[in-house]
Amino acid sequence: VPPMTEAAARRALLRFVGSRCCYGSGAAGELVIRRLRQLGTYRYRLETFSESRLSEWAFEPFTSKSCGPRGARPPGDPPLDPWDVEVGAPPLFQGQTRRCRVPRSALVRDCHRCHGHGRAKCGVCHGAGRTRCVTCKGSRGRLEQPKRCQLCSGTGRKRCNTCSGRGSKTCATCQGEKKLQHFKQLVVTWKNNVFEFVSERRLNFPGELLSKVSGENIFKDENVVVYPIIDFPEPEISLASQRAIAEHSAAFATSSRILRQRQTIELIPITEVHYQYSGKPYLYYIYGLENKVYALDYPARCCCRCTIV
Repeated sequence: VPPMTEAAARRALLRFVGSRCCYGSGAAGELVIRRLRQLGTYRYRLETFSESRLSEWAFEPFTSKSCGPRGARPPGDPPLDPWDVEVGAPPLFQGQTRRCRVPRSALVRDCHRCHGHGRAKCGVCHGAGRTRCVTCKGSRGRLEQPKRCQLCSGTGRKRCNTCSGRGSKTCATCQGEKKLQHFKQLVVTWKNNVFEFVSERRLNFPGELLSKVSGENIFKDENVVVYPIIDFPEPEISLASQRAIAEHSAAFATSSRILRQRQTIELIPITEVHYQYSGKPYLYYIYGLENKVYALDYPARCCCRCTIV
């Protein structure tokens, strides 16, 4: 990472000030930079790409045109174990969820909704085929005049529009096919689980800001299973690596399959800028490859409501 220059430090501050409505740019142009102190910190990241599977029962209408249930189970042949079903994985370290049938798990049964009749009782007329007349409200005559209601011919009831007077309608579950094909549906979930640690020693500003910037990659290790880093110059990074691998192994090795692991170390550049304005000393920080600025006590502010990061 190239060292920060005074010109680059001033440009970063001007860009920061320009993005704040209450910060004046005059001070950024007139201040005198006294010292640039090059700092830096490390970010360790462990990514564990895991796959988990579960099966659940699902169903669909079984049409009479079908010669047999799709993926039907031959007599005496048990269904496949969920982990024996071949499912292509997505690109590494990219989360995704897919659903597919478990082969040899299909069974055909009568529809549980209509009990194999293909039709279900109408919920509007409750199977009667007729409903109360909306004009006379069932009184058989008009409310205004004591005459027979013409809409219902004085019966007080009329044909149900929902079922066309049949008292039942096509079963919505089996769509009139009378039978359902039940099958096991496999739900496969790939997830990229991330552990991240930033060494915050010697930092005098909020460490959570570093999660929003990038650093220079100085180490990368990728394999089916990675091993803890030892003897790194920053002991905290070695300890973080040991803790991360142990936590991921305990969390994912039993409930899912670990397909791939990747651990990286980034050096995040930080520059402490000491400057003087109107005879008073001030300080701001430049951090990340994006040269973001944190200025807690910028001298030219007209209010205190602006976000300072």
